Amino acid sequence: MYHNPVLLKECLEGLAIRPDGVYVDVTFGGGGHSKAILAQLGEKGRLFAFDQDPDARANAEAIDDKRLTFVDANFRLLQKYLRLYGVKQVDGILGDLGVSSHQFDTPERGFSTRFEANLDMRMNPRGGVSARDIVNGYSAEELHRIFGMYGELQNAKTAALAVVSARANGPLETVNDLKASLQRCVPRGKENKYFAQVFQALRIEVNDEMGALQDFLTQSAEVLKVKGRLVVMSYHSLEDRLVKNFIGKGKFYGEVEKDLFGNDLKPLQSVTRKPIEASAEEIVQNSRARSAKLRIAEKL
Repeated sequence: MYHNPVLLKECLEGLAIRPDGVYVDVTFGGGGHSKAILAQLGEKGRLFAFDQDPDARANAEAIDDKRLTFVDANFRLLQKYLRLYGVKQVDGILGDLGVSSHQFDTPERGFSTRFEANLDMRMNPRGGVSARDIVNGYSAEELHRIFGMYGELQNAKTAALAVVSARANGPLETVNDLKASLQRCVPRGKENKYFAQVFQALRIEVNDEMGALQDFLTQSAEVLKVKGRLVVMSYHSLEDRLVKNFIGKGKFYGEVEKDLFGNDLKPLQSVTRKPIEASAEEIVQNSRARSAKLRIAEKL
């Protein structure tokens, strides 16, 4: 099982799918959301699916449907690739952020704290900086920044110094090497949560997840038709804050700008007052849904 799509019904309702519309699933993964979108599209409808993970490409190739176009790229290149296919505007965009259960459950990808593996964490394993490069190459100040900002560790500075001290005896190559280097920093009884925060921080840095999300959100506002829908699901507060701010203010930081008449200058309007969260039943069936927050916006 690749993974169960989270909040599937709510995502589809949020997109308000028109049978002849053009839609984008920017995080194809196992294709669960995409298949459900295709099921609601008519013959003239089109779906573009983005993913930079080679496993996702294999999943897309298994779907024999001429309405589906798979784009082997990071969603931060949304506008560029849609233009390549001659598409200027779309009716709806869906993003299911974060790491899929499949990526967590594949030990050799190095995403999970549960398995011994090389420190990798690249969503696109064909290039770029790995977690190993960061752990062994970043200065104590840089590690302090990412552990504090992306991992929200209370003792980020101590953790950074512990990693730098441990690697002086030889490079940290594996998941267990990293965990061993941090052993004395971990609050007793909170091991799992602590290492999850460290791994989250490294994964976000490896994949420039915050930068990619900002690029994607900015472009999605330009690509959507008027009344087109943006549906984004996030799994931690850092992502959710960016999504919430962009929908509410048209920017990621600071206050909303206004025109000469005092009207808000922002491209999107929130459809839901508060983020949609999974029901207790769904969380029992799919633990990944526990932290999901779904926000829906419409192009003004």
